[in-house]
Amino acid sequence: MYRFLFSSKWLGYLLLAAIFAAACVFLGRWQMDRRAETLAEINRVVTNYSATPISFDAARDEFAALDPSKEWTQVELQGAYAPDGQRIVRNRPLNGQPGYEVVVPFKLETGETVVIDRGWLPIGNKNPGSPDSIPAPPAGPVTAVVRLKHGEPQLDRGAPEGQLASIDLPTYADQLGYPVLTGAYGQLASESPAPADTPVPFPKPATEEGTHLSYSLQWFAFGVLMFVGFGYAARQQARNAAIDAEDELEGEDRSRDSGSPVHSAAAAARRRPPVARKRKKATAEEEEDALLDAQGY
Repeated sequence: MYRFLFSSKWLGYLLLAAIFAAACVFLGRWQMDRRAETLAEINRVVTNYSATPISFDAARDEFAALDPSKEWTQVELQGAYAPDGQRIVRNRPLNGQPGYEVVVPFKLETGETVVIDRGWLPIGNKNPGSPDSIPAPPAGPVTAVVRLKHGEPQLDRGAPEGQLASIDLPTYADQLGYPVLTGAYGQLASESPAPADTPVPFPKPATEEGTHLSYSLQWFAFGVLMFVGFGYAARQQARNAAIDAEDELEGEDRSRDSGSPVHSAAAAARRRPPVARKRKKATAEEEEDALLDAQGY
């Protein structure tokens, strides 16, 4: 009944179904991988974002090479800003609004220098391509609490003087001309003494999982439904073939019955008119009249 499945046409259909299902599985697994990354980021935020700050001595190795599990860890730094090395980072949207971020070197009491991202600034209306004003960092000794962040990759585009295309720490350190720890930078949480004017603080990262799980399940379902549809189409094809075969067999039986002798004789008998019977009846009447004539009647 299902021998047609081995035809080139149906084997082609099966191959297409397998390719489509494989693509669905790939996309579903990709969504699952993205979900795993999102969950790992959520776990880091939940664990580290609001935890008690650690000292720079405990975090020195992280500023040299940040462990991904330590991202968002709060670190307390003692030192002073170096405003001469301040830069603004271009193309930094926040809540859908274009703007900049302000990065400043921070010279620690221990002698090392790290980079602190002090916050966000909106685009300016006075000077295109730069903010209207940049709040100055507090002068003198400062206690800053920062959250550890990975540096960003270098972008293949330039930036005007005093600006950066990304927070690429090695490139930034080359511009400064003195040693800077480039394994991580600090996103400012608080600073003391607090200045009168500051950039816009960064909001807490979102901790919602998103739609990756539902998307992955949808892709897996599409892959399964492709084979379900193939099976349904094959069943309908087999059913239609069986009906056609049954109709063909009934047609052959009717053709055979119409050519048999018995059927022909019966049909001929049904078609023959009752002429002979009338003819026999007329012959008997004639014989009776002849007999009466012979007897003189």
